[in-house]
Amino acid sequence: MGATRRMTVSQALVEFLGHQWTVDGDIRERTIPGMFGIFGHGNVAGIGQALKQANVEQPDLMPYYQARNEQAMVHQSVGYARMHRRRGTFASAASVGPGATNLLTGAALATTNRLPALLLPSDTFATRVADPVLQQLEQPWDIGLTVNDAFRPLSKFFDRVQRPEQLFSIAFNAMRVLTDPAETGAVTIALPEDVQAEAMDVPVEFLQDREWHIRRPLPERAALARAVAAIRAARKPFIVAGGGVLYSSAEDQLRELVESTGIPVGTSQAGGGVLDWDHPQYLGGVGATGTLAANRLAAEADVIIGIGTRYSDFTTASRTAFQNPDVVFVNINVASFDAYKHGSQLPVIADAREALAELIIELEGFEVSADYAQTIAAHKAQWDALVDDAFAPSGLALPGQPEIIGTVQAASAPEDVIVQAAGSLPGDLHKLWRVRDPLGYHVEYAYSCMGYEIAGGLGAKRGLLADGDDRDVIVMVGDGSYLMLSTELVTAVAEGIKLIVVLIQNHGYASIGHLSETVGSERFGTWYRTYDETARNFQGDQILPVDLAMNARSYGLDVIEIEPGPSAIDDLAAAMATAKASDRSTFIHINSDPLIYAPDGAGWWDVPVPEVSTLAATQSARAEYLEQQAHQKPLLG
Repeated sequence: MGATRRMTVSQALVEFLGHQWTVDGDIRERTIPGMFGIFGHGNVAGIGQALKQANVEQPDLMPYYQARNEQAMVHQSVGYARMHRRRGTFASAASVGPGATNLLTGAALATTNRLPALLLPSDTFATRVADPVLQQLEQPWDIGLTVNDAFRPLSKFFDRVQRPEQLFSIAFNAMRVLTDPAETGAVTIALPEDVQAEAMDVPVEFLQDREWHIRRPLPERAALARAVAAIRAARKPFIVAGGGVLYSSAEDQLRELVESTGIPVGTSQAGGGVLDWDHPQYLGGVGATGTLAANRLAAEADVIIGIGTRYSDFTTASRTAFQNPDVVFVNINVASFDAYKHGSQLPVIADAREALAELIIELEGFEVSADYAQTIAAHKAQWDALVDDAFAPSGLALPGQPEIIGTVQAASAPEDVIVQAAGSLPGDLHKLWRVRDPLGYHVEYAYSCMGYEIAGGLGAKRGLLADGDDRDVIVMVGDGSYLMLSTELVTAVAEGIKLIVVLIQNHGYASIGHLSETVGSERFGTWYRTYDETARNFQGDQILPVDLAMNARSYGLDVIEIEPGPSAIDDLAAAMATAKASDRSTFIHINSDPLIYAPDGAGWWDVPVPEVSTLAATQSARAEYLEQQAHQKPLLG
């Protein structure tokens, strides 16, 4: 038998994770550079002790970071992973019961976004010697069931260490999935609290440096040839670029391809940044929240070339975006699950960068027609002019969100990162934000989780700082999402990590309010108002006396409040300049008019409206719904 060390399961896991490395070409970095943890009776004597011991003996092995909410720990991990193009992420350790289940939303978010995150929820006693322990769920029809079984459908890998010896195979499988570009997402290792503290003989080999090389599969020659033939035969090809382009660092290859062929590009939310906003072939976002330019071209395209996209309903405008009756889908994706979507007969299962490099060669000499090139340029110019108008100062006491976005955009540097996730802001940013850097646009819109913004922004900033990159991270958030999860601002203050937070106060849920209006529910339940005892609703005029600026000030941030008035936009510009010049986190509070909308992009989102109703507004919305639904297609490619 080889050399061994006597260690607890937790000590072995912490040391193992500290020696894992991701290798992507010439880049080699720590797969798990640190661990977040909130301690309770499930993990304080296990993972907590192991982290303390590592902190004393090897401080750089597995740095520990505090968090204020378990869900936010996973959000930070995902923000970090996005900035590192999925090469690294954090581990998140939680205690038994509510600490563990607080991770569930984060797990779903990570898996939906195809971004890695390692979750270490504590579990109740494997021996059951003390059942039921504090915070233990009991089901008489399955005594072995625990709350951690809820992670199974949310994780790309799940296992439970019920005996110490199981740690070895579980840890290796966890790393395999974390570093697999086709299968990554939430990886969950449930750790019973008694097993965490049990000792075993650990082979030294298990604790040594280990490299995990990112797979970059080449396209199959026959599949590539079929795709090339379809593209060469196209009159109006159109590229839908998703997050896979960025995760494979393929933006240079994409730019080379479109510059040589003239093929236009629209992006999903995750694909923002694959081309600079002013590139001639870049038409902006596509789909339900897309630009008029991208959506008009997508509607007429005869070949859709999807690259690294999962084709969400927002990207396809609920399957109304692509209206050409003969449209064909060429789907390039490292995951076969996504490559075969829409019934495509032309899947190319490959890494985006490798596939694009081959397409550059195989499509040499191919160019779109002069007429199509002129159409692309005309649509782009028209949309850019609409955005200029939306950004123009209005002098209103309560500026609209588009004007606020334009002011923040003008005050930001080209390399700055905008972070957002939920509400009306993702749609407006998808249309309006002029991205100037591959990593400059981070909108979590696969799960669109209210409350992601601040924690995700903090994770993004950690990711940048880990690479010695001190560019600013700008978190734009509405008051609804802020109230969901703002406490990681304390984490930013505690560690001296700078964020710029722009809170847009509209006293309610702007996005759902607008959606409610369009589906005939007349903004019911979407305003933040005092309760009307007579009407038995919250639809009155009495705005709540909630002071979010004071709340942020209580966390220890520098706070700048923009007073309503004709100078509000000028004051916002000045506040942004102050925030950028500071080395501290700054919170900027501005009131807005939620009824001022961004330019229409002619996208649709399928939200079913009741077939019958006594409300006239709902009846009208149903008629409109049926009219739009008639444009839906099965999209068999």
